[in-house]
Amino acid sequence: MNKMSKQKSLKFLLIILIGVLLLVVYKLGLREYLNFDYLKNNLSQVQASFATNPFKTIVIYFAVYIFATALSFPGAAILTIFGGAVFGSLYGVLIVSFASTIGATLSFWVTRFLLKDYIAHNFYSQVSTINKNIEKEGVFYLLSLRLIPIFPFFVVNMGMGLTSISSYLFFVVSQIGMLPATIIYIYAGLEFSKLTSLSGILNPKIIVVLVVLGTLPFIAKFLLNCFKNYQLYKKFKKPKNFDFNMLVIGGGAAGLVTSFISAAMKAKVALVEKDKMGGDCLNYGCVPSKALIKSSKAVHLAKNAELLGLKKIQIDFEFAEVMARVKRVVATVEPHDSVKRFTGLGVECISGEAKILSPYEVKIGERVYTTQNITITTGSKPLVPKIKGIENANYVTSETIWDLKILPKKFLIIGCGPMGCELAQCFTRFGSEVIMIERSERILIRED
Repeated sequence: MNKMSKQKSLKFLLIILIGVLLLVVYKLGLREYLNFDYLKNNLSQVQASFATNPFKTIVIYFAVYIFATALSFPGAAILTIFGGAVFGSLYGVLIVSFASTIGATLSFWVTRFLLKDYIAHNFYSQVSTINKNIEKEGVFYLLSLRLIPIFPFFVVNMGMGLTSISSYLFFVVSQIGMLPATIIYIYAGLEFSKLTSLSGILNPKIIVVLVVLGTLPFIAKFLLNCFKNYQLYKKFKKPKNFDFNMLVIGGGAAGLVTSFISAAMKAKVALVEKDKMGGDCLNYGCVPSKALIKSSKAVHLAKNAELLGLKKIQIDFEFAEVMARVKRVVATVEPHDSVKRFTGLGVECISGEAKILSPYEVKIGERVYTTQNITITTGSKPLVPKIKGIENANYVTSETIWDLKILPKKFLIIGCGPMGCELAQCFTRFGSEVIMIERSERILIRED
């Protein structure tokens, strides 16, 4: 049995085990033991048990708390209050703090084991974005969610199980984050016998305190960033006057939009481009590829006319003419991304290579410009893989392919992202024999 089959079997067994446990709980009515009235009526009995046999009482309570939390039963709040009533403030906080964190981590593990692979496979793009944010801000998000009990803890446990946060971080941050609420509930438990319902605990003052606690991580992060920025910027002399409010490096789609919006907001803007305005989208990507797709679609439809209920259509084309049309389409769109247009919009367009000297200074050619803000929108370049002898293969990239005049009989495409897949479809329809190579487990891995 391979690793994947073993994992499937373990998942199946775990689902059955959880199902059996839930069935037992509901059939025997064990959830009734976690309601306010039952615990209040049996408080004196449990307190007497703790007085005569403390170890046994703690172990049973600890196990019940972990079990209830791991299976996401509602009732953690009432169990915490009850813990305060039975064990007092110090022991109550210690016992509940560890029991709740262990239970939460078990719930986290179960969700991760059962669902993470499925979610990651079917929602790759969304999960990748969430995981990038979790890597940057995960501790702050989790800490805030733990500090504000507006969000049910079982939802937080399961949600975090689907992310890339480590078990160790989850445990530690949960232990710290749940502590303030645990202390409040434990102290409420000291007056348990006087309470008539759970609503008596969460009064407006307590809710305000918990919400303020939830914002503390972000306030702390904001102050830390301010301090870091101060430490970073104090090395550089800030000019008294600036040439520009915004200097944008890179005249592709992102740079053009940034410049346009900044100029529309009446900012003094400079746009620096060392090559072609419009960048990848106009010259090598969106515009030429869509023009090529349209031509290849016409060829494809003509070849398959009979499948569409039409008579056979004979189609003839010169590949050089197709590529010439692509260049005409680019030339038609080009004025929209031109220096002339953006100069008319109030953007100062500068040709040259930019070098950032400081947070306020950018050197272009021999001149240094001062600016309040710098935006880097330099895009990317095609990656030529390190394959022995590739330099002798007369290869083309997504930038140089548009200069082809002759349709290749055989065409090897390395990289199956959007551009690779578009080119593969087009050249297959034109009549090339296309082979695609992708090092990831599937094509379009980022889009999929």
